[in-house]
Amino acid sequence: MLVFCVAALLALGMVMLYSSSMAQAGARYLLMQLVWCAIGLGLCLAATLIDYRWLKKLAWPLFGLAVVLLVAVLVPPIGLKVNGARRWLHAGNVRFQASEFAKLSLIIALAWYGEHFQRQMPTWKRGIVIPGLFIGLILALIFVEPDRGTTILLGSVSAVMLVIAGVRWMYIVPPVVLALAGLGVSLARDPMRARRIFSWLDLQAHKSGVGYQAYQAMIALGVGGWTGLGLGNGRQKMGFVPENHTDFIFSIIGEELGLVTTLLVVLGFVGVIVCGIYIALNARDTFGMLLGSGITFLIGLQAFINIGVVTSALPNKGLPLPFISYGGSNLLMMLTAVGILLSIARQAKGAETQIAAAQDADEIRSRKPQKPE
Repeated sequence: MLVFCVAALLALGMVMLYSSSMAQAGARYLLMQLVWCAIGLGLCLAATLIDYRWLKKLAWPLFGLAVVLLVAVLVPPIGLKVNGARRWLHAGNVRFQASEFAKLSLIIALAWYGEHFQRQMPTWKRGIVIPGLFIGLILALIFVEPDRGTTILLGSVSAVMLVIAGVRWMYIVPPVVLALAGLGVSLARDPMRARRIFSWLDLQAHKSGVGYQAYQAMIALGVGGWTGLGLGNGRQKMGFVPENHTDFIFSIIGEELGLVTTLLVVLGFVGVIVCGIYIALNARDTFGMLLGSGITFLIGLQAFINIGVVTSALPNKGLPLPFISYGGSNLLMMLTAVGILLSIARQAKGAETQIAAAQDADEIRSRKPQKPE
């Protein structure tokens, strides 16, 4: 079921990527995405076949590499600045978003920590202070890029993982309140993002200004109706919806394929979440349970935020729709994460088979007649 849902979302993403960008870039984005997808599927297969428990040995080296990459992004000759933000490492025409690698690295490190200090997680020091230091380091580096959306996403995933690991709610609430207060102060001192909040509260009044993108996306969704205008027949992609092949590709799906297909997309992500929860609950160890939970919540929350932004249920945040939006870095990490989920499921199934075989062997031995002494 997990493989089917991801494959369906990938296939739809390729089709809609070509449809949304063919007027501006022809097949260039599609061909580049196909290359990233092929590499991502290779990483997914490798992660599936490798025992996920090997990641315990790589948890902190991967975390250290993530910190190095995030620092490198802020160095002008190395990091690429686009639209006022430094988020990409570049080599020639190839770009890589370091925060995408940091997402998976932090989840692996938290899973290792949660298992290693499982009995001490209810304490303030082991449950909040120590993990808060390395979580805060990653979030701070992403925040100053600046990338508020990824900061909120990764902070939420980290908080959920800590709760699952056994941290008490009374310990989680104060840091969350402080983080929200800091975010509020940051938004108040950032005129552009403050205007985004005001435009979200009254989209009609800001439809020709900062709320233009969200307003045009709503028009696309409304025009599509139940069944859409037909594949390739959308008009909002003709320069009306900015970033229609990346963050706002969901609006083009709604315009061309209608409400029915957008609901199927939501159902596909629900399927991924349900499978991920099932895999996490049936993992053979605490590390697998925490790792599966973190990956599942990461994919589900990112999809929820993206769809919420496009439908104006949430303020505008620059997060891609997993498996569908254009972007090689996100696609690579998401497919690798799915491979890790499949590895957790495969190892759990193997453990069940070994236990069943051992029980059968014990039953056979118990039935054999005992030789007289």
